[in-house]
Amino acid sequence: MSMLGLEPKAARYTWTAALVLLALELVYLLRSTLFVFTLALLFAYLLSPLVNLLDRALPMKRTRTLALALAYMIFIGIAALVVTQVGVKVVAQAQAASKKLPDMMAKWEEPSPGTPENVNTVKARVVLAIRTELYKRTSDILNALPGASLKFLEALSDVIYVVIVPVLGFFFLKDGELIRAHLLSVVDAGPLRAMADSLLEDIHLLLAHYMRALVLLSVNTFVFYSVAFTLMGMPFAILLAVMGMCLEFIPMIGPLTAAVAILIVAAVSGAPVLTVLIFLVAYRMLQDYLVSPHLMGQGVELHPLLVLFGVFGGAEVAGVAGSFLSVPVLALARILYLRMRRSRLGKPSTAPLVSPVR
Repeated sequence: MSMLGLEPKAARYTWTAALVLLALELVYLLRSTLFVFTLALLFAYLLSPLVNLLDRALPMKRTRTLALALAYMIFIGIAALVVTQVGVKVVAQAQAASKKLPDMMAKWEEPSPGTPENVNTVKARVVLAIRTELYKRTSDILNALPGASLKFLEALSDVIYVVIVPVLGFFFLKDGELIRAHLLSVVDAGPLRAMADSLLEDIHLLLAHYMRALVLLSVNTFVFYSVAFTLMGMPFAILLAVMGMCLEFIPMIGPLTAAVAILIVAAVSGAPVLTVLIFLVAYRMLQDYLVSPHLMGQGVELHPLLVLFGVFGGAEVAGVAGSFLSVPVLALARILYLRMRRSRLGKPSTAPLVSPVR
C-alpha cells in the first residue's frame, strides 16, 4: 500500500489522469498561441509540395533555403495576382450588393399577381426576418463605432499574424525533419520508438492530405460557382463564389450556410431559383461523395455525425478556429485510438494507417 491508502497501480492511474487534465487545461489557456502555430504548420504543409519540387529541381542539394525562398516568392506572386484580379471585383460587387439588395428585397416582398395568398405571406415573413437580422447587425456595428478606436491596437495585433504565420511556416519547412528526429530521440530505441515513428508518419500524412484537400476543394468551389452563376445570370457571381470558397473551410455547416445565402440572393434578384438549387445539390453530391474522398485518402475519412459533433463542439470551445480545426483534430484522435487498440490487441504494426499522398 502506498501513501493515502492507494495501491501503486491506482496511484499511477490517478497521477496520469491528473497530468492529462493539467495538460488539457494548459492547452486551453494557450489556445490562441497554439492556433497560430497550428496555422503556421498547416501553411507549411500547403507550401511543402512546391518546396519539395523546387528542391529536387535545383542543382544545390546542401540546403533547402533556396527552394524555400523561391517557393515563398512564387506564393507571394500568386497571392498578389489573385488579390488584384479577383479582389477588385469582389469589392465592387460587395459595394453594389449593399446598395441593390435592399431594393431587391423590397420588390420581392410585394405580392405577386396570380400567386396564392399563403405563398405571398411566406415571402413577406422571410424578407421580414432577413431585414430584421440585417438591421440588427447594422445597429450593433453603429453602436460599437464610438469604441472602435480602443480596438485599434488589437486589430494591429491580428494583422501581425499575417507576418508571423509565414515566418513560423518557414521554420517548420526548413527544420521539420530535425524536429521529428528530436522528438523520436526522447523515446528509447526499440518497438516503442518504431511505434512513435509510425505515429508521426500518420500525423504527417494526415495533415498533408487535409491541407491538399482543403485548398483544392475551396478552389474547385470558387471555379464552379463563379462559372455557373455567371452563366445563370446571377448578380454578384464572383462575390458569391468567394463566399462559398471561404465557407468551404468549415466542414458541412459552411457549405450549407453558403447555399442558403445563395438561394436567398437568387430569390430576391429574380434569378432561376430552381436551376440554382439543382446546381447546388448536384455540386455538393459531386464534391462530397466523389472529389473529397479521393483527395482526403484512406484513413482520414470521418463519419458525418462525428464531423457535426466536432464542428459544433469546436465552435463552443474556440469559435470559428475550433470549427476549422475540428476535422484534423478528430482524425488525429481516431489515429491515436486505432494505434492504442492495435497495441492492446497485441497487434503492433509500424504500417501507416493513412494512405500515402498521391
